[in-house]
Amino acid sequence: MKITIQQIDEAEKRLRDVVIRSPLEFSKRMSEKFGANVYLKREDLQEVRSFKIRGAYNKILSLSDAEKKRGIVAASTGNHAQGVALSCALLKIRGTIFMPIVTPNQKIEKVKHFGGKFIEIKLVGNTFDDAVDASRKYRDTHNISYIHPFDDEKTIIGQGTVGKEIYEQMNGKIDIVISPIGGGGIVSGIASYLKQKFPKIKIYGAEAEGAASMAKSLENNKVVSLGEFDTFVDGAAVNRVGELTFEICKKYLQKVLIVPVGRICKTMIDLYQNEGIIAEPAGALSIAALSSIRDEIKGKTVVCILSGGNNDFMRYPEILEKSLVYQGLKHYFLIEFTQKPGQLRNFLDNALGPDDDIVRFEYMKKTNREKGAALVGIELKNKKDLEPFLERLKKIGIHYQKLSDREMLYEYII
Repeated sequence: MKITIQQIDEAEKRLRDVVIRSPLEFSKRMSEKFGANVYLKREDLQEVRSFKIRGAYNKILSLSDAEKKRGIVAASTGNHAQGVALSCALLKIRGTIFMPIVTPNQKIEKVKHFGGKFIEIKLVGNTFDDAVDASRKYRDTHNISYIHPFDDEKTIIGQGTVGKEIYEQMNGKIDIVISPIGGGGIVSGIASYLKQKFPKIKIYGAEAEGAASMAKSLENNKVVSLGEFDTFVDGAAVNRVGELTFEICKKYLQKVLIVPVGRICKTMIDLYQNEGIIAEPAGALSIAALSSIRDEIKGKTVVCILSGGNNDFMRYPEILEKSLVYQGLKHYFLIEFTQKPGQLRNFLDNALGPDDDIVRFEYMKKTNREKGAALVGIELKNKKDLEPFLERLKKIGIHYQKLSDREMLYEYII
């Protein structure tokens, strides 16, 4: 399958009354940081706060009158659901949307808001793939059209209008585009347009560490399932990418960049503190990936797709936590205290540095035990302060275990 420039041009005309031509903003801060001309394609400013309205509306609009009358079904972790919901409301079509139980409430409420009386939401399973399985069974039972979030030609064409806008906004003067990858719809649409318009351009995909399904598929030269995967970057976490999107990515992508979750969290906080931008984890993914190709982008013009801004406010404590841990500023320990007076004072006076801060302390004195362990969280002013802290612990004879992010207890704490 080859998606043509003409198909995307025609889709752009159909979408003019539904989507905004999202701004392409120059980022002075990131340009100075990376020695490049960095632009942000602000798809978070769409009415549904993500690019997903483009593909959803283009697909639903392409259905026959008979198909529209029967209604549609879709599965989503949130953003596609909002695009489908708004499309159904605008076109007055009945839709049923399956979403994972773990979908943030903010996204569920938004789906209800955009879809109104035209949408029914069904919460099933813990992952996007669980929702997909349930939605396909529903499709087969009710004989209605399935609106796939990424593995559909019409959906990909709709997302490709982002590439057309970038090309026109930059007058074709682009060296590199970085796009997030979930199932691969938006990067496939963008690449299909830009690589045909400008073959020398480099298109990078960005996936979250722990959910790099496209990278794994490209490595194996076929679509493969991840099995277990990290769903923290919920807008870009799928077990299996699309067959269509895989073939397009295989043909056009320079590389898939795998980004640590902690760096994504740090990027989200930086965007909020410096630019006042509220980005969801998947929305910040392409910007967080800039560090992975720092040398290659020097002196180049780079466009990052800020794909969505549907972040649940209640997630920010966890996001901040993961950011601090990633930067080496927050650490957790099991520290063994002898059960006699003065041990905590010894720790406070002789182990902690002047800028070290205790942010968590859990301890229960054990009966008939000489020693007891406390869970201690330490926040540092500078990550270089860790080694001196550990040396002081050894010097005063306090035994400890530094918790690894691979341990179950660590996951419980975070």
